[in-house]
Amino acid sequence: MVKITIVGRVIDGLPLALGPRYVNEENDNFSCYKQQAEFILKEISRGALIPSMMTIRIDHHSLNYLIGNGVCFMTLCDSSYPRKLAFHYLQDLQQEFEKLDNSLVEKITRPYSFIKFDGVIGSIRKQYIDTRTQANLSKLNANRKKDSEIITEHISEILQRKRNSEISERLPATTPRTASPVWGSPLLENRNI
Repeated sequence: MVKITIVGRVIDGLPLALGPRYVNEENDNFSCYKQQAEFILKEISRGALIPSMMTIRIDHHSLNYLIGNGVCFMTLCDSSYPRKLAFHYLQDLQQEFEKLDNSLVEKITRPYSFIKFDGVIGSIRKQYIDTRTQANLSKLNANRKKDSEIITEHISEILQRKRNSEISERLPATTPRTASPVWGSPLLENRNI
């Protein structure tokens, strides 16, 4: 089941819209997953995640994202939810988003302030709730090869790369010495032996 949907701008990592969320009766850690999705959006904006389509495993969930025309479409699903169907959902969102005026999207400065698209997300999400409908089954059976092209990583691998890059940025840049300062001194170089 599609639980969270976030639409964000790639250039600066600003989340534009948050669709209606599905929250289970048991506390479903919504804010934790939302923060992780926002972290992934920031990583995409800084160029750390290059693929235009990717699945990221988080606990018992899959965070799927699709990038197109400078906009990232993300959805958090149960790990049992078909990945192919999740990407069809994201492609449908992308098609609806492309119908909107791009200048409107560029003017947004506050996170989640593109309320106009929240309703669109909700209506498209309803089509993907039941994986056994005829329309969804036909989407699952079409183009079976395309699903294998999507890269899958675990969130821990992405977090480790982030930590490693932060550590390497903090280390002082030292230049390796090519010669000893004694033997490379100007006094020795000017001497004719």
